[in-house]
Amino acid sequence: MSMLFYVTLFAWNFGSSFGPHGPGGRNYNLEPFLSIYNIAVYSENWVAPFRILGGNVILFIPFGLLFPIVVERIRKWKRATSIILTVILAMMLSVFIEVNQYIFTYRVANVDDVILNTLGGLIGAVSYRILRFVKIV
Repeated sequence: MSMLFYVTLFAWNFGSSFGPHGPGGRNYNLEPFLSIYNIAVYSENWVAPFRILGGNVILFIPFGLLFPIVVERIRKWKRATSIILTVILAMMLSVFIEVNQYIFTYRVANVDDVILNTLGGLIGAVSYRILRFVKIV
C-alpha cells in the first residue's frame, strides 16, 4: 500500500504537469475518456499507450486481488458483494489519490486515471473469484 502512495503522489512527473499554468500550476482533466483517447490516438508509438494506460490498470489489480481475501477473512460476504465492495473501494481510493495529486501541484489529477484504476480493481476482484472457483486460492 505504501508503494501505491509513493508511486502516485511522490514519484517525479518528468514535466507532464507543465500545463497552461506553467510549472507548479494545478493541472487536471475532468472530461471522461479524453486523455485515454488522446494517448491512444496521438502517441508516437504503440508502447506509450500500453505503458501509460496499462500502468494505471495494473496498479490496482493487486488491490482487487488482495482486498477480497481480507474482507472474506473478517466477514462471510457473498461473491457479488465482495466484488462490488472491492470495486467501490478501488474507486474511492483512486479518487483520494487524484484529489491529493491535485493538491500537490506538481502532479496531474485525471478522471481517466480513476476509470482505469477502478477497472484494475475490477479485474483483480474478478480474477480472485476465478481463482477461488478453480480452488487455487
